[in-house]
Amino acid sequence: MAKPNYGFEKRQRELAKKKKKDEKEQRKAATRAGTPPAPDATES
Repeated sequence: MAKPNYGFEKRQRELAKKKKKDEKEQRKAATRAGTPPAPDATES
């Protein structure tokens, strides 16, 4: 039986967190600039 690769799982969580943070920062920057954020196709 293969052992779990915890390093890989942690890296994936960190990347997901960073992506979410960057998207949030983009939305905040767009709001500050006075332009409404573009609707994202991935949001439901």
